[in-house]
Amino acid sequence: MALAARLWRFLPWGRRVFPGPWLSRGVAGSRGLCCTRRLRGSEVMGNLGAFKRSLLLSALPYLGFEAYQVFSQAAMVHATAKVFRVEEILEQADYLYESGETEKLYQLLTQYKESEDAELLWRLARASRDIAQLSGTSEEEKKLLIYEALEYAKRALEKNESSFAAHKWYAICISDVGDYEGIKAKIANAYIIKEHFEKAIELNPKDATSIHLMGIWCYTFAEMPWYQRRIAKVLFATPPSSTYEEALGYFHRAEQVDPNFYSKNLLLLGKTYLKLHNKKLAAFWLMKAKDYPAHTEEDKQIQTEAAQLLTGFSDKN
Repeated sequence: MALAARLWRFLPWGRRVFPGPWLSRGVAGSRGLCCTRRLRGSEVMGNLGAFKRSLLLSALPYLGFEAYQVFSQAAMVHATAKVFRVEEILEQADYLYESGETEKLYQLLTQYKESEDAELLWRLARASRDIAQLSGTSEEEKKLLIYEALEYAKRALEKNESSFAAHKWYAICISDVGDYEGIKAKIANAYIIKEHFEKAIELNPKDATSIHLMGIWCYTFAEMPWYQRRIAKVLFATPPSSTYEEALGYFHRAEQVDPNFYSKNLLLLGKTYLKLHNKKLAAFWLMKAKDYPAHTEEDKQIQTEAAQLLTGFSDKN
């Protein structure tokens, strides 16, 4: 209405320079003469009213467009603020993760557990799993956290199937859940786990962790105990299988992508060479694992295991 009023003032009628109520109109008389007549006030006002209504109606689309622009700009501002907010949370989360602040990271991310953002959700899956792995976590709480992590990872994958990290953490969490669901479920899940690790590598060939995890998958099935192999053959026509050579290939590939990125990759290189009876290369990689700077509880455990394996070499020699 305000816009219509402004437009009205700019028109001749709005400035009161419109002609008087004398309008020429030809009227056919018996003699064919033309004459003029004075229009009644109601006719004049009726015409002006019709014009006003016409003007208002023509202004409505413009008003609607103005409103659309206002709402669109507001929506864009809100969306931009939301993106910046998510980015800020992710930066905080990554800082806490790199700093080893597992509990603080979990507390931060659980505030946003209803989020629809895949990047937030897979980080929450990782944080839940990390809390579950802490030595102070009870077995009952650990189980709850493992299943919670799987749910977050699943949601992350649903939100963004192109996220390599979502595929990676979904596979990790399925593997963890298998520990609570028996050998049959664990073997059945192995196919799903492999599929998602392979997809993660396809989406990001430079992610050393995904490659390392694919190596663990191969190593696990290469050293599967005979009784589990028998169960697998009974349950599945073609049970999952692999070799130490295949596992070794993935561990080396991970190391090429990101040298010394993970103490466990160094340890598993040493252990795989032991399985292949190459003690010289086994000792080389185990020494690297033992000397790896310990930043986490897991690093310390790996140092201890590597040292024990190296001591075993000395005793046998």
